[in-house]
Amino acid sequence: MTRLTKEQIELMKEELTVELADWLMENYGYTPTEALDILYTSETFERLQETSTGLYFQGVGYVSSFLKNEVENAVFR
Repeated sequence: MTRLTKEQIELMKEELTVELADWLMENYGYTPTEALDILYTSETFERLQETSTGLYFQGVGYVSSFLKNEVENAVFR
């Protein structure tokens, strides 16, 4: 079994971050600045950054379901 390097994991997190920001813009009409502000202050993003959760390894459809819950219930730090 091949293990991912720290660099590979960070790249996966960055790519998912871009996909989530795009998802926020497409589904809620946010500007890029608004989408990033919402994403960066979300619990979902916090969990994504914590490697031990493995959330970085999931698809945008799965991760966006958590973000959708936060957006629709206005749960932000």
